[in-house]
Amino acid sequence: MGLYDTYLATRIRLSDADLPETVAVVLTERDLLSDDGDVTLQDLFDWAIEYGAERIVVYVSVLDREAVPTLRDVLDGLDTPRPLVVRGPDDHERADAPIQVSIGLGGKHEFAAAVRQIAEAVETGDLAPEEVTEEDIEQRLVFPTAPDLVIKTGAERLSDFMIWQSVYSELYFADVNWQNVRKREYLRALRDYQERQRRFGR
Repeated sequence: MGLYDTYLATRIRLSDADLPETVAVVLTERDLLSDDGDVTLQDLFDWAIEYGAERIVVYVSVLDREAVPTLRDVLDGLDTPRPLVVRGPDDHERADAPIQVSIGLGGKHEFAAAVRQIAEAVETGDLAPEEVTEEDIEQRLVFPTAPDLVIKTGAERLSDFMIWQSVYSELYFADVNWQNVRKREYLRALRDYQERQRRFGR
């Protein structure tokens, strides 16, 4: 680790500010399939856990659905430090693991599916319309965890990912592409997170 990386790491560890318990990362299929894209992701898992993350959520946006099996193979080949589950665009089972990966399962689709399940519960009489709460929606989401920090590389624009869960998340846009992400980029994101005052919509 270089001098600047050591400086960042020291600042982070000496700070009284909290570190994110749940970190989310937004990628594209090209990021993951690029040279060493999978290695960078594997490194990021290690960095996140080293700095206290209990859960890691990865969203891989997919333009070509035919790439989904290849992306799954890449993820299956990773040597992850904790158990990993993958959910694709046709999966509805909840992702319940320390490392959760979405391949092309967009937030709009996920939210719409949760609403349909609630509508079905109302239709069968298992749930009254006036009793529907935020918790009822959250219980039906594939990715139930709200991230503290969302990291996106490249362009500063949001993706169709966890639109419900990330409403109060802190967003960090790295000024490098995924292929150039190193540990210092992750440390910068953590330091930026520590310097913010989270308001949770207040």
